[in-house]
Amino acid sequence: MLSRVADSLYWMSRYIERAEHTTRLLDVNLNLMLDESATSADRRWQRMIHALGNPKSVVWDGDPYALTRSLIFDTGNKASIVSCIVSARENSRQVREQISTEQWHRLNSLYLQVTRPEMQSALHAEAIMAGSEQPNEFLQQVIEAIHQFQGVTDSTMSHGEGWQFIQVGRYIERANATALLIEAYHADLWSLSGRIAEGKEFLEWMGLLRSATAFEAYCKVYTADLTPDRILEFVLLNAEFPHSLRFAIDSLQHALESINNDSGRTRAEPLRRLSGRLQAMLSYSSVDEILNGDVVAYLRGIQIECRAIHEAIYNLYIDYSVQAALAG
Repeated sequence: MLSRVADSLYWMSRYIERAEHTTRLLDVNLNLMLDESATSADRRWQRMIHALGNPKSVVWDGDPYALTRSLIFDTGNKASIVSCIVSARENSRQVREQISTEQWHRLNSLYLQVTRPEMQSALHAEAIMAGSEQPNEFLQQVIEAIHQFQGVTDSTMSHGEGWQFIQVGRYIERANATALLIEAYHADLWSLSGRIAEGKEFLEWMGLLRSATAFEAYCKVYTADLTPDRILEFVLLNAEFPHSLRFAIDSLQHALESINNDSGRTRAEPLRRLSGRLQAMLSYSSVDEILNGDVVAYLRGIQIECRAIHEAIYNLYIDYSVQAALAG
């Protein structure tokens, strides 16, 4: 596969996953505003910014609607939902011949929905934030459109090398985002490990699970008995839940192995070693071992490994020299 094609498919997928993650965090935090004091509001929104990686142009000034408007509509902010969708669509346009017609139609429809002329109007954004048009309704429409795109991708695109690069982009983005999300909640949850949720604590713990689309899945495993150690075990180490960190890394490793088998690269050992080491770290860790150590250092180590895997992917498949290509 051409390096430019692999690059565009990879980033199309990462931007789509990033847009969904930001949309979901906004939706959860807007809903939690119904049950909070001013103090908890400040803490929640600051924690959300942390979970998004502290984007440079995003600042908490005490106004949740101004922050929401920036994270949805501000095209000058590369982390905004509209910016991510625009970037995903541009990457898909560059590889239009590699994706299915259904994929293109679904992503292009979402792009047209969020960039239609009235969306560029400050008055329209104000109307959504003021409640004449519910922001949660808009956010749900975006999430549903992204889920449709992902479903169409899996059901209409041949599961060859191109599809595998889409999986790599999706799951490396999801792994990094999940690690950041857990890190953002660490000070508020795992300092209270062993306690049963009461009152507003229950809402905070439920907010983390909902931010990872994990509340219902968690309850099917543990019932509604929310405890910080079980939440960490589920979101971090569960092998069957699609938004857990371990599931993301297992899926990433599987996609990378498939790409290597298809491409026949002989120089893939460093990448295989990096992804295999991260997979083993999650597969053979227990929640007790993690909690007895430095949880934040563990999560940041995962983020460092994800960045190293990203760089190795670029060196091997995208930004390689002619000499390296000739060497296999």
